[in-house]
Amino acid sequence: MTAYKEGDPTTLSRLYGRSVGKPLRARQQELVDTLLPKISVPQDGPVTAAALFGEECALHFEIGFGGGEHLAYRADLLPNHGFIGAEPFLNGVAQALAHVEEGKLANVRLHHGDALEVLGRMPDGALTMIYLLHPDPWPKARHAKRRMMNDGPVKLIADKLRPGGEFRFGTDHAVYLRHALMVMQRYTDQFEWVVDGPASWQNRPSGWSETRYEQKAREVFGHEVWYFRFRRR
Repeated sequence: MTAYKEGDPTTLSRLYGRSVGKPLRARQQELVDTLLPKISVPQDGPVTAAALFGEECALHFEIGFGGGEHLAYRADLLPNHGFIGAEPFLNGVAQALAHVEEGKLANVRLHHGDALEVLGRMPDGALTMIYLLHPDPWPKARHAKRRMMNDGPVKLIADKLRPGGEFRFGTDHAVYLRHALMVMQRYTDQFEWVVDGPASWQNRPSGWSETRYEQKAREVFGHEVWYFRFRRR
């Protein structure tokens, strides 16, 4: 999962964590070589709906999409919306490509690399929804600045969401949860917490599919999972 040093969120920072895992299978490598170039976010220039999809449409952005199952689910659910996903882990990108191919998802664009670099090239107010699901918690205190839920990235997220747009955040890590809510308390002028009692953060909302990381957290490690929705004021 992506993590960053604090500072100017539009400036490329050191990317923490691994970028490659076990060797790709032959079909995965074929998808990386052939499909990824066709649906990649351009390496430079403004990132807009018209540039990516040839027309204006509602845009969604997933930061660190893991294996891409949530991104693919949402893209299939909303075929008239455009979906952008960024992930530095090549194996996750390969899995997402398989979902795109299998679902014939023409409304998905992927970026193998830094999510904040792409967000920084988008016009303010361009996004309808942003997703940050089960990011690396970096649980040690000395690594807290590496967490995605920090002031620089959250400010950038606020800038890129349109008024009424939604930021969805999910985690199964209690330390990260407390840190994230502490950070969001500093952005109450930009975000309204969409909440109606404990059920709001204890139950997965409608249209929010389970990721493999969430399933592993719940079934393998027995973790509780928390779900948060923040609406851009």
